[in-house]
Amino acid sequence: MLIIRAAEEKDVDRIFELILGLADYEKLRDRVTGNVELLRSHLFGGHPAAEAIVAELGELTIGFALFFPTYSTFLTQPGIHLEDVFVQPEYRRQGVGKALMTAMAKIAHDRGCGRLEWSVLDWNQPAIEFYQGLGATVLPDWKTCRMTAATLAEIATKS
Repeated sequence: MLIIRAAEEKDVDRIFELILGLADYEKLRDRVTGNVELLRSHLFGGHPAAEAIVAELGELTIGFALFFPTYSTFLTQPGIHLEDVFVQPEYRRQGVGKALMTAMAKIAHDRGCGRLEWSVLDWNQPAIEFYQGLGATVLPDWKTCRMTAATLAEIATKS
């Protein structure tokens, strides 16, 4: 029986393994610079930066979603940014991803959020179709912008 629940500190090692699985799927493993202890600190430390939910099938944790709060000035409402959602490949097309996304929608709704947003790689057509099938809109006119830690340090230290 599939269970979706809030992640607990005991889940951190497995969540990090799933993060590595996601990185492999996206062909971005070389960009993973974090580690289990940083993840533990950011999920369960004194000032949590994010939250996670996990999908369990029996004794196995087979998927996760990691998210954090946002705010919309136009809506003047809180929102949630879904950083990553991942289901192990052998458990896809069995309703696990839909269960994780449904749980995320419920969390956002229960918290009075005006939006649940996330990014998807433009080449990941199966994911795009999955999200659209859930009723999500893939915004064609928005691009993700990013400043890395190195760029932040450079800008922050300029007079």
